[in-house]
Amino acid sequence: MIDLRSDTVTKPTPAMRRAMAEAEVGDDVYGEDPTVYLLQGRAAEIFGKEAALFVPTGSMGNQIAVKLHTKAGDEVIIEERGHIFNYEMGTPAVVAGVLIRPVKSQTGSGILTWKEIESALHINQPYYACPTGLICLENSHNLAGGSVMTAEHCAEICDAAHKLGIPIHLDGARIFNAAAALNESVAELSKNVDSVQFCLSKGLGAPVGSMLLGKKDFIEEARVWRKRLGGGMRQVGVLAAAGLIALEETPKVLHLDNENAKLLAKGAANLKGVSIDAEKVATNIVIFDVSNADISASEICAKLKEYDILASSFGNSIRMVTHYDVSRKDIETTLKAMRVIIK
Repeated sequence: MIDLRSDTVTKPTPAMRRAMAEAEVGDDVYGEDPTVYLLQGRAAEIFGKEAALFVPTGSMGNQIAVKLHTKAGDEVIIEERGHIFNYEMGTPAVVAGVLIRPVKSQTGSGILTWKEIESALHINQPYYACPTGLICLENSHNLAGGSVMTAEHCAEICDAAHKLGIPIHLDGARIFNAAAALNESVAELSKNVDSVQFCLSKGLGAPVGSMLLGKKDFIEEARVWRKRLGGGMRQVGVLAAAGLIALEETPKVLHLDNENAKLLAKGAANLKGVSIDAEKVATNIVIFDVSNADISASEICAKLKEYDILASSFGNSIRMVTHYDVSRKDIETTLKAMRVIIK
């Protein structure tokens, strides 16, 4: 089976499984799991942040950050296709009591400019207007086809926001893929943000877990909210051990996932009725439009399944995500099947 639905479907590597079996553990709610302690320290070191917290999911990491940076009644600015807005079940409203103000990226890249953000700000407004409490960025941007934001671009937004007293949270679920594409470090890509979340369980390949990073006092409060949201974990070093392997080893090969995605995009672009700008594919996410094909997106995915290939349809579009369990040969096999299906 060639599974291109997401990079969340990766299986733990043999090295991860060995590390999990041999992990030294303790009760992490008491702060006594040594492997979790190592993972958190290493993540903070790699990102150049004061502290880090191991959380079960990226969504929990994002939502803790939204809660801690805002107060009830605030607005949170985010690009209209942002994961926090579209795929986290309205939790900003439920938990933090905040209102999301989505802003459209005029270039279609999903990467907002400061000018676009500034036009949506509510600063020094009448008391009956919802004040802007937070800006959320995403790198790479999932629903924009894995587009990337440079360190310089991020710094420009952060500098302008901080002058107004507005914090920045970065949803960096796939920031290591962005770093590989830009040939920049994750520390540089997140240097100026107030908090950042990244997933161990996507392209990095760990079975479970994400990291939330920021200042020490922020992370201490985040630990409280992790427990409050049901994320207090006990002998979780068995999972942190896999996360350590993922953090140290997988970034070295992420460029291969990005290259395979580019190959897939170029092949799809040559199919009749398929619309995609392959040159804009930078990381491991490929989204192409099939509205001009003689077969619908859902039908294409259903027929691909007959070839033991899994993909996801969204309206008139199909998303395919490469990862370390997908080889170059798998991409060629997928394109061969698509040439038969999309005649």
